[in-house]
Amino acid sequence: MRYLFLMSSLAIALLVQVVAIQAAEMAVQDNGLARLVATALADNPELKASDARWKMFASRAKQAGSLEDPMLMLKAQNLLARDPFTFNRDATTAKVIGISQQLPFWGKRALREEIATLEAESYRHSIEERKLELARMVKETWYQLYATDKSLAIIEKNLKIMDDFLTIAESKYAVGQGAQADIYKAGLEKSKMLDMQISLKQKRASLAANLNYLLYRPGSTQVPPIPDFPLPELTQTVDKLNALAQENRPQVKSLVAQAGKGNAARRLAHKEFWPDVNVSFEYMFRETVQNGMANDPGYNMFTLGLTFNLPVQWGRRQAMLAESSSETTMATDELNSLKNSISYVINDSLAQLERRKRLVELYRGGIIPQAEQSLESALIGYRVNKVDFLTLLDGRVSLFNYERELYESQAEYMMALARLEATVGTDLTLSVPQETKK
Repeated sequence: MRYLFLMSSLAIALLVQVVAIQAAEMAVQDNGLARLVATALADNPELKASDARWKMFASRAKQAGSLEDPMLMLKAQNLLARDPFTFNRDATTAKVIGISQQLPFWGKRALREEIATLEAESYRHSIEERKLELARMVKETWYQLYATDKSLAIIEKNLKIMDDFLTIAESKYAVGQGAQADIYKAGLEKSKMLDMQISLKQKRASLAANLNYLLYRPGSTQVPPIPDFPLPELTQTVDKLNALAQENRPQVKSLVAQAGKGNAARRLAHKEFWPDVNVSFEYMFRETVQNGMANDPGYNMFTLGLTFNLPVQWGRRQAMLAESSSETTMATDELNSLKNSISYVINDSLAQLERRKRLVELYRGGIIPQAEQSLESALIGYRVNKVDFLTLLDGRVSLFNYERELYESQAEYMMALARLEATVGTDLTLSVPQETKK
């Protein structure tokens, strides 16, 4: 009874330890990737330049609704050519000060400000779209590094196994129980793996350089091996994901703003058929004139004026209407195309996620354990001359390929998830299975 109690306690302790290790690995992976994404969004110079450009557009919006500066006028009126600096010899001579203000037709200022504001808003959403794209690229590079690291680890393990196979083949050949061709086959497979190792190391270096580029840090910065992670499960339905995309995708909001800008431009084009007005006020300072020609007390005078432009250039205004209508149509059609593309990507991503998930389960629960058993059986049979070396070698190569495909499927699952999040425009609420094998 005591023995059973001890065994139960040991099993519980081991289970707790395994769960804790998996939770710690998940935390490291999440924190590391989340930190890298945050670094990319904070330090990327392209995003900084785009942000500065958006602020430029936002400042233009504040200017668009403002009135033009008033005009101040100073003049000397009706001066005598033969005595220009004398102001009391002619009754029409005066010193004049005036001010005028251009006033657009009612509603034009508000529409111009609305157009500029919508243009700035569209550009702001374009920046958010670029951030989603950058986050996706960081995540994809991260998971590609994970698959490459795993492939390198598998190759390293298999190189040691091939050394063992080569030793066994040489031993059997030395005692006359094996063929020399077996030694050559083992050496050839080892050389193939070394060739693959060289290619994967170069691929990892390129991926690390790409990650450093996205993070805007020195290209020589070392990228540590990517830890294992459990596969999260997507809980949202297709309809929910489409609704999230319509609500959160920045590119959708950008095109909506562009369509709104086109509608505002059309309303402004209609108002361009109405005249603007210029309001002016002038005040004349006159001198007393007393001479043989005139006797004027020199009272000061003022003038009020209204000046209208004549909107007779109908061709230009019709072209403005056509331009705004085309802009609205273009933005609307692009929006419909984007919604169609979003729907396709969501359905395609879900299909890829389902496929990769099933492949991971199949490799973990069926193919790899069976391949391991088959290889072990072939190794035993080869030692007692019941199986030839080629069968043993094929078993090892098959297991090698299955192990690589397992980790590639895990990486592809996470990359498909990253693409889905970029399509939807937000991080998705995911559940992590309680029991996940490495």
